[in-house]
Amino acid sequence: MKRNFFVSAILFSSLLTSTIFAAPSEETDYMAILLDGHKIGYAIHARKVDGAQVTTTNDMNMLIGRGPTAIRYTGREVNIESIAGKPIAFETIQNISGMEQTRKGTVNNGKIKMILQNGPTSTESTIAYPVGALMAEGLRLLQVKKGLQPGQLYDALLFRPDMAQALPAKVEVGKKTSIDLLGRMRELSEVKINMQVGQQAIVFTEYVDENFMALKSIIPMMGMNLEMIACEKDFALSQDDIVDFLDKLCVASPTPIGSDSFAGPIIYELTATTSKPLLLPNTDTQAVKEITPGRFEVTVGPIQPPSRVKFPYAGKDKEVIKALEATEYLQTKDAKVVDLAKRAVSGTDDVLKAAQKIESFVKGYITKKDMSVGYASAAEVAQTRQGDCTEHAILAAAMCRSAGIPARVVCGLVYTDAIGTKKNVFGAHMWAEVFLDGKWFPIDPTRAPNGFSAGHITLARGDGNPTDFFSLVNTLGCFKIEKVTLPPKLIAAPAPAESK
Repeated sequence: MKRNFFVSAILFSSLLTSTIFAAPSEETDYMAILLDGHKIGYAIHARKVDGAQVTTTNDMNMLIGRGPTAIRYTGREVNIESIAGKPIAFETIQNISGMEQTRKGTVNNGKIKMILQNGPTSTESTIAYPVGALMAEGLRLLQVKKGLQPGQLYDALLFRPDMAQALPAKVEVGKKTSIDLLGRMRELSEVKINMQVGQQAIVFTEYVDENFMALKSIIPMMGMNLEMIACEKDFALSQDDIVDFLDKLCVASPTPIGSDSFAGPIIYELTATTSKPLLLPNTDTQAVKEITPGRFEVTVGPIQPPSRVKFPYAGKDKEVIKALEATEYLQTKDAKVVDLAKRAVSGTDDVLKAAQKIESFVKGYITKKDMSVGYASAAEVAQTRQGDCTEHAILAAAMCRSAGIPARVVCGLVYTDAIGTKKNVFGAHMWAEVFLDGKWFPIDPTRAPNGFSAGHITLARGDGNPTDFFSLVNTLGCFKIEKVTLPPKLIAAPAPAESK
């Protein structure tokens, strides 16, 4: 099982802090990145004015531990703007354990011409630039204009190059307070930023100096605190600690769950452990009911799918049609992905049988099952045949779409008897779901055949892109399971009496 969606959450939150309250100088600034007090990496911020252009560069480097494995993330974001804050161009480079994605864009006449290189796949596109969206220099100019008067409130629309979209934010300036910067005390202004990502709000706190430089940032995420703190270069580049996310993101089960209960339904009672709203999705296999504020009843039970539903999908439902499209990580037209899909579904035109064939095919096709892969696309997995639950889910969803079966990627928890030294726990997991006859039917290639069970709790769904799963910042690691109600066991009928 892979716990890779936290990589995206950390990356996203960290990049946001690098665009809020950036230093106006042309000097290079260093920050240490800490998670729950452990240094896991560093960030470097630079701003350069060259004639009529301003170039803002943010570099990041983090070490992320998963049980016995550690992966290295490196990223760079470059914003090029006019001195008035008008967007000109941008570039992002993300490398997770050797898997690299590069996005380059130029902005002209309200349009973005963009090239995305994801592993072996390159795509070009032209999209509209969000009206009024600010990049790094534009945001800095807005901050200077609004000032740091306590009580100041204002809105901002921030363009995220790594997502190629704009996110709304509400900014609130607080009072000056004494802040510890790794042993150095400074009087800094508190600034709270409420960033809306889909239906989820990510709220983080900045402590800034009179030059609008964020010297400390705190982002609550997944039950932990991510911090970025200004420091000397030597400390920023010093050795990193390894934080074991597998241990931190496991959720204990109050009772063992035997395989005979997986047919369900199983009822889970969950209690939020943070003050943030806990948004849990209702699905065709999961019903969520809020019992009291912060306490939920989640009922999970596999559904009986209909048979003899043919593919490819020929309906008109826009949401379902969208689940057939290629995305950055589900490259449905990649030659290798297309070939694998054809091989897997050969001999059937039934959706259910085809999906189950793909489920089992992917389990067998990925031969090197480990946690050393960062977050690979379907095209990369098709070539390397390597990965764990993330790669299984991504490849399965892409193959389904390639075959004409609408599919999505799911993130959540799955019950297991043991993870490391922990017994009877739910671990973070990824699987897929396919659409047939009006419902979404889950498949789990890591547990094929018939991989999905009532031991799966859904937290988020998307198209496979890491940015689809930022809602996990406020759900994963933010609740505990208080009670598990298992289905009643079937009572065997008494044996017939022997005839005399």
